[in-house]
Amino acid sequence: MGIQNQNIKEIASAFPESKIISRGNEIRIQGTAPQILKINDILNSLLNHYDKFGKVTHENVVSYINEEQHNSSHAGANDVLVFGTRGFKISPKTKNQKALVEAVDANDLVFAIGPAGTGKTYISVALAVRALKNKEVKKIIITRPAVEAGENLGFLPGDLKEKIDPYLRPIYDALNDMIPTEKLRYYRENGVIEIAPLAYMRGRTLNDAYILLDEAQNTTPMQIKMFLTRMGPESKVIITGDKSQIDLPRNQRSGLIDALDVLKEVKNIGFVELDDRDVVRHKLVKEIVKAYNKQGEKE
Repeated sequence: MGIQNQNIKEIASAFPESKIISRGNEIRIQGTAPQILKINDILNSLLNHYDKFGKVTHENVVSYINEEQHNSSHAGANDVLVFGTRGFKISPKTKNQKALVEAVDANDLVFAIGPAGTGKTYISVALAVRALKNKEVKKIIITRPAVEAGENLGFLPGDLKEKIDPYLRPIYDALNDMIPTEKLRYYRENGVIEIAPLAYMRGRTLNDAYILLDEAQNTTPMQIKMFLTRMGPESKVIITGDKSQIDLPRNQRSGLIDALDVLKEVKNIGFVELDDRDVVRHKLVKEIVKAYNKQGEKE
């Protein structure tokens, strides 16, 4: 509800032709059927948000209102990429996320560049799941370079898979949001969804697949060239990265920076830049990204 019902008042002010009455743990909506459905969708989105993150801020409320109004005035249900495992809609929430979806629809190879929290990986995984569900591809392949970000892989317990799995955790989290647990396990056991370190891609040709290279800023120029030349017929490739979070040794040029420079004139490749306005995590993340960008400009 928010302090003194501020959240409900915010929703009510966005739909002045309707009336929202809250008594105890019950909310009653009065108005036309289309507006009641819109308000109901917003409330359900906020309930799902609370269930996932443990709180709802004023910014969250405004974001869901804007998303619902955007969906109503633009493509409606077409904006929904997939329905999550708990029924909530997964769709682009910002202008640049929408640009990413459009770029992927128009090109077989897309670079999505942006800071942490802009949803580039999450939207990319959702696009891959959508393609699999629509039978546009036969499998999803998601890969990351296993580069140490201040930690030493050799000191981690377990075999190579167990050492690498923590690096791939954000991918598992995104997939768990979009595919029921049993179905995801079936897909993984049967090779329909493959999540592996980048080194495992060498020597392969990837046909009829949706391929995502995440954290590409931590590839070397040779690695990203190797990856790009794996692309087979009827495949889509999305490469995501954050130019401000390169964990390679200081004397090593990032493969992502190299590829952006080498391929900038090549036709039929999409390039999408996301920025701090696209951050959809905690509101502090947006301020942290801004602060680091400001410091980077000074340096």
